[in-house]
Amino acid sequence: MIRHPAERGGPQRGTFARLAEWGSNLTSSPLFFSFCLLLVGAFIAVHVAGLSLDWQHVAGDAMGALTLLLLALLKNAERRAEHAVQRKLDALATALLHHWGGEQGEARQCLKEAIGMEEQL
Repeated sequence: MIRHPAERGGPQRGTFARLAEWGSNLTSSPLFFSFCLLLVGAFIAVHVAGLSLDWQHVAGDAMGALTLLLLALLKNAERRAEHAVQRKLDALATALLHHWGGEQGEARQCLKEAIGMEEQL
């Protein structure tokens, strides 16, 4: 069965989750943006220079591979964020229900657990 990335591995984050977070941090950095600019510049230079078709394929394949990796990272980050928001909403709803039921101590505990959940994912 395929499970949501945030539900895999229990409370501890697995190797893939740590790698995906590292990748997300890297791809949002100025260094990675500069690398992408260089890659696009190389792609354009290969075409403008009229190099052989082999070089054009290499440049295009590099850009395609990078695009596929970025798409996978983006989807993973989206799913983790979506799951964290849903867990917080569930915790807030539970806390409100407990609060309205007169169980304020339990409501406060639910709210405490909801704060910072995205750091666990």
